[in-house]
This record gives sequence, structure tokens and C-alpha cells, in this order.
Amino acid sequence: KDFNLSNEKDAQGSGSDENAERGNWSNKADYLLSMVGYAVGLGNVWRFPYLTYQNGGGAFLIPYTLMLALAGLPLFFMECSLGQFASLGPVSVWRILPLFQGVGITMVIISTFVTIYYNVIIAYALYYLFASFQKVLPWSDCFSWADEFCSKTRLVSDCNATLDGEIIHANYSFITNNNLTCMNGTINYKPVQFPSEQYWNKVTLQRSSGLDETGNIVWYLALCLLLSWMIVGAALFKGIKSSGKVVYFTALFPYVILLILLVRGATLEGARDGIEYYIGTQSNITKLMEAEVWKDAATQIFYSLSVAWGGLVALSSYNKFHNNCYSDAIMVCVTNCLTSIFAGFAIFSILGHMAFVSKRPVSEVVDSGFDLAFVAYPEALSKLPVSPLWSFLFFFMLVLLGLDSQFASIETLTTTIHDIYPEAMKKLRAPITLGVCVLLFFLGLICVTQAGIYWVNLIDHFCAGWGILIAAVLEIIGIVYIYGGNRFIEDIEMMIGKKSCLFWLWWRACWFFITPVLLMAILVWSLVTFSTPTYGSVLYPTWGTVVGWCMIIFCVIWIPVIAIVKIAKAEGNLCQRIVSCCRPAANWGPYLECHRGERYSHVVDPKKEKEHEIPTVSGFVY
Repeated sequence: KDFNLSNEKDAQGSGSDENAERGNWSNKADYLLSMVGYAVGLGNVWRFPYLTYQNGGGAFLIPYTLMLALAGLPLFFMECSLGQFASLGPVSVWRILPLFQGVGITMVIISTFVTIYYNVIIAYALYYLFASFQKVLPWSDCFSWADEFCSKTRLVSDCNATLDGEIIHANYSFITNNNLTCMNGTINYKPVQFPSEQYWNKVTLQRSSGLDETGNIVWYLALCLLLSWMIVGAALFKGIKSSGKVVYFTALFPYVILLILLVRGATLEGARDGIEYYIGTQSNITKLMEAEVWKDAATQIFYSLSVAWGGLVALSSYNKFHNNCYSDAIMVCVTNCLTSIFAGFAIFSILGHMAFVSKRPVSEVVDSGFDLAFVAYPEALSKLPVSPLWSFLFFFMLVLLGLDSQFASIETLTTTIHDIYPEAMKKLRAPITLGVCVLLFFLGLICVTQAGIYWVNLIDHFCAGWGILIAAVLEIIGIVYIYGGNRFIEDIEMMIGKKSCLFWLWWRACWFFITPVLLMAILVWSLVTFSTPTYGSVLYPTWGTVVGWCMIIFCVIWIPVIAIVKIAKAEGNLCQRIVSCCRPAANWGPYLECHRGERYSHVVDPKKEKEHEIPTVSGFVY
């Protein structure tokens, strides 16, 4: 009855904030689009299609879907529920379990590192976007910046042929001068680089020989980086009130562009060959017997949904208390996965045409990551009629996909600051947000030097890997096994209403066993198969690898440090202190008194009590 009355109040007051102190989303669409924009990012376009092709085509969708149900969705639902229940960001929400507050700090620090290099990738896309405003795309041919290895076609070096009944091996000029024909499977090609590859390395990046050679700041990339941060700052100057409106464009328009690229690609010769390699008759069901395929599916789901970064908790903390976070979680997760599949058709249809035009097999033109976004796909687009238009659309889509993910990442940082200094944030939100953007811009300048791509790759290799997995494992163990999974379910039911035992059967199975086991397996696998970072054929110096390890240690060291500080500040013997720190803080519960009910009637109201939270050496509070 109370739940229904609260829902009625929420409905009547949908135009105003339920939580006047922190604020709420203006409407549910703002929240859902922000969540979709956060989850759907560059990886959906430049990583998933390649993984699908590499791991058996359509057969890969089987482990991918299973991993969504077993690992991705349970953790996604947990984080959305956690943030909405307490109306707190990823650090302060650990009032639920003070001993694990370091997990929240780890999430925020990793998000900060990733935010720095993610905006650099947006800067790359902006540069290509501006470069597309030319009649002839600058990477469509070997222009003045190219060297002798640049070529639009593969050049035959030598091969075997039949001369007077004998098989000979000769260079290609001898073969052509004598009107001979190369035998199938014996052709060797000269080491050439396509114009798009040389343009990426020589013009866009001005890439140095390695991490040791920093070189100068590439000024036009620095300007693009500045523009990117200006866009982010402008979109977030009023927090969720402004970003919630911007995402109507940044989250939805990429789907329009994907549809346009798919329709154009499907009409080109060779498109069918590309689709066949992606998800058609080339599918290999026997690939499902390989453990690597299942690991790739689990990893892609985990990173694609952006769980354990802190952003889901931060965005959900602005929901009204009785919002149905269960249906939201399912909707966003399914949308994210369908987007990945849909993007694959748009990518592979045009790559199929490129293979047809260049007379190469599809397998030789397919790539992932930077090489797909800034080498292979631009090369394919340069072969289309009206190529500047298609290039503009593609890079505009990359910019939008990157920006709405970036909005949520910065909102994670500002939400953390708000929870620590609510009064200051209320009065100075715009200057603080601007200050965060300026600081991160300067920290990102190292990534737009001539060695910048090596730094981007290094941060991605270390920070976006193990740290997130460690945080996710501890998050689910802490909430389910220490705080109590059944207790957490009761918290959720306070928001979405009472559900049957049958309804919770699946979630209990995942939270208590399946999801933590899968996450542990991925973490162990990642550690066992660790290899030193490389960029293409360039090896990193030893000091570069050491810097990478220092970054990840700096991210996760707060977990034991904060735990030790909490135990040291508690009272009693060691055992009593640990037990005390494993209990929820006195002010844990729904943010507003009207939502606490009997279960949380004892909660200390921070607005009435001056004794908020216990500060830690890190400066954060719980």
C-alpha cells in the first residue's frame, strides 16, 4: 500500500525533483538514454564485429548471449539497484560495507585514467571528421607525405611459374616479360602500406619510433582534444539537467548513421561476402569447443556494459526511489547487445566491398580497434562514390558514441565530489565541472605527443583490464556474502515492490555463485595469459611496462589501504574491529526519510546530524 502511494506521489511530482538536495533526472527518458549512451561506445563498433568474425561468426552469439545472462546483466542490475537505493555515488555508496570503500575509490580512479585517454580517441575522430571536408579524402592516395612503400594495390614480388615444362621461381618482372603465369599459392607480395595506414601513422599521429621518443605535441590533435573537452564541459555544466537533454541527440543519432551506412553498404558489390564472413555461412560451430571463445564473449560483455566503472551507480543515484530499475537494466543491456550485432552488419558490408574492389579476401581487410576505425574502414570509405560524405558520417558517429560515454564518466567524478562536498557542489557545480575538464585536458596532453598512441595503448592495456575485474569481484562478494544477498534483495523490493521467490531464483543463482565464479575465471585467465604491451610490431621498453604496473597498483592499492584505516579507527580488539567494519554504517539506507520505512527507521539523518561520515586518509568519505 505504501509502495503504491509513493508511486502515485512520484507520478504527480514527475516534473519536480523528489530529492531536492541531489536532484533527479527530469524524466525517465533522460536516464535511459544516458545509460544507453554510456554502455554503447566505441567497442560496440570496433571490437565486437571483429570478435564475432574471429570466433566462429554467428556461432559466437551463443556464448555472447549466455555471458550476457550469466555475468553482464546480474552485475548491471546490482549496480543500478545499489545507486538508486542509496542515492549516492560509487564511493559514498559503500556506507553499505565500510571495509570495502576502497573498491569505490578504485572504480573512480580507473574511470579517471580511462577518461583521459578516451577523450584522446574522440580527438582522433574529430581530426578525421574535419579532414573529411575535402573533395578528395587525404588518405585516398599516396600524396606528398607518403614514402616509397606506399601503394594502393598489392605489388607482386616473385612467384613460381612453369617454363619449358619445368617449375621455376622468378621475380615478377621476369614472369611478365616472358608472358608467364604465376602458379596459385606461390605468389609473394612486396611489403607495402596502404595510403590510409601511412596517413594514420605519418600525418595524424606523426608517430615516433616508440615510447622512448616522446617528440613534440601534435598541435592539431591538441586542439581537437581541447574541443572535445569543451563539448563535454558545455554538456555537463548543469549536471544531469543539461547532459540529460544532450543525450537525446548523442545517443540516438548514431543509430541513424549506422542505418544509413548499412543501407549504403548493402547495395555495394561484395557486401554479401563481408556479411557471410561476419555472421553467415562462414560460421563455425566447432569454435564453441575452444575456451578462448568463451573468454572473449565474457570479456566483451563485461567491458561493453561498463559495469564496475562506477558510472552505473552514479547515473542511477539520480533516479527517483521507486523507479523500476529492474526493467531499465534489462532494456539497456539488450539494447547494447543488439547495437553491437547491428553495427557488425554496417561494418562488414562495406569491408566486403573493399575486399571486392581491391581483389583481396575479406580476412585480409578485417581488423579491430584503432586499425579498424582509422585505417581499414577509412580506406574502404575512400573507395565509395561521394566518399567525403560517408567518411563524415562515420567519424561523426564515432564522435557521438565517444561523447555520451564520456559524459557519464565525468558525471561519475562530479557525483563523487558532490557526495563529499554537497554544499560546495550545489553553489559551484559549473566551475568545479569546468575545473575537472581543464585538469584532465592537461593530463591528456602526453597522449597527443608523437608518442601519444603508445601512452593511450599502455593505459588501456593496464588500467582498463585487471583493476576493473578486481573491483567487480570484490563488489559482488562484498554485497552478496558480507552485506547479505537476501538483505540486498529486500532493499530492492522496497523500491520495485514485493516479488515472488521464483522471480528471485535466477538472480540468487547468479549473484551467489555463477557471476562471481565467471568473473574470477576471467581475472585468473587474464593474469595467466598476460603479455607485455605492444603497439603493432613496436615493443615497449621495460620502464614503460613498469609505469603500467605502477598505474594499476595505484588504482587498486586503495582497497587494502582504506580497509586498514577503517579497522584502525574502529573500537575493540582486531576481530571486533573487522566485524564492525563489515556492518553497514549508521547512515546507510534510503537517502530520504520518507522512503526508509520500518527497516531503516534507525538511520542517522546526515542533514540533522553534523557527524556525517568518518574521513579517511584519502580524503574520501563513506
